[in-house]
Amino acid sequence: MLNLAEGLNAGLRSLGEDPDTHPCALYLAYLELLSRWNRAYNLTGVRDPERMLAYLLLDSLSILPFLRGERCLDAGTGAGLPGLILALARPKTNWTLLDSSGKKIRFLNRAIAELPAKNVQVAHSRLEDYQAEQPFMTIVSRALGSLPEFLSKSRHLLAPDGVLLAMKGAQPEAELHALDARGIRITIHRLQVPGVDSKRSVVCIEAGARSS
Repeated sequence: MLNLAEGLNAGLRSLGEDPDTHPCALYLAYLELLSRWNRAYNLTGVRDPERMLAYLLLDSLSILPFLRGERCLDAGTGAGLPGLILALARPKTNWTLLDSSGKKIRFLNRAIAELPAKNVQVAHSRLEDYQAEQPFMTIVSRALGSLPEFLSKSRHLLAPDGVLLAMKGAQPEAELHALDARGIRITIHRLQVPGVDSKRSVVCIEAGARSS
């Protein structure tokens, strides 16, 4: 784990973060747990530890500057990416990790208990069917699908001054043509994720609550 620890510290510095302010031991414990479960449950196609560090952990942390508010939802979280990592990074925020896959929910419950992550709860549901007692200020998606799909399925959960964060590749503009942009504000931020060869970006959508 020494090499991974050094890589994590270097990666955080490349992202403009101070490693001393991050729970690095918890990040590495998460990667170790994910590696163990992945052998039986195939939670992610990324299996090499160094690639996991870059493509899963640092990639998740790259959107830290764009989080808004204290109530956050990770839509289609899978193995907890990026939501669980962001919850560890920002323990004063409250996160809901939502997924429709039973095996991934089982992994998340185990991870939350082992780490532990006291500011995280899990929801086993499809995004379009999920109802929350209060709206979320930030809703993130890493691998949910197209921008129009993300917006249509999550808009009922977003606070009026909240933001949708869609993690995408190098050219998300192609998806914008299919997005009904009326009443919303869209901003694209290019990301430089250390250790990741492909270009990354995050699309910020300020949509507000659905009008009646």
